[in-house]
Amino acid sequence: MIRGYSTFIHVGQIHIDVAPKAISTVLGSCVAVCLYDPILGIGGMNHYLLPFWNKNGLQTPKFGNIAIPKLIESMLAKGANSKTIEAKIFGGAMMNPGVNEAMMIGQKNILVAREILSEYQIAIVSEDVGGQNGRKIQFDLERGKVLMKYTPRSDLLSQG
Repeated sequence: MIRGYSTFIHVGQIHIDVAPKAISTVLGSCVAVCLYDPILGIGGMNHYLLPFWNKNGLQTPKFGNIAIPKLIESMLAKGANSKTIEAKIFGGAMMNPGVNEAMMIGQKNILVAREILSEYQIAIVSEDVGGQNGRKIQFDLERGKVLMKYTPRSDLLSQG
């Protein structure tokens, strides 16, 4: 993992930066969408907890259908080109195996990412999603690469 240049984001946060910086987070059932413009070295990441805002409370980036469009809009506002942006998605683990299908938040988080990126015609060039392990990720904006490590369940008790 890259040291010193990385900004850590929590649930409900979005961060955009440029090379040589990095952005990192820790995921369980949450999903992070990483967007990158390889021409300009501009990258961004979000970290969302639930797939859809239910119209109760604030319309925040804790919800995928809010966080992903906001991430895309923020990238474009920084000068990224919508035709060259590529996406990588991570997370969506099933942290409680054996729960009923309605409670499979990780799977729903993955589906909303795929659907919204498809609507915006942004290609997903890489992903590591699902399964039963959490992930620590660091998005290296200099190389456009995401470094990932699986994490034991015990590390995720206080993370998303």
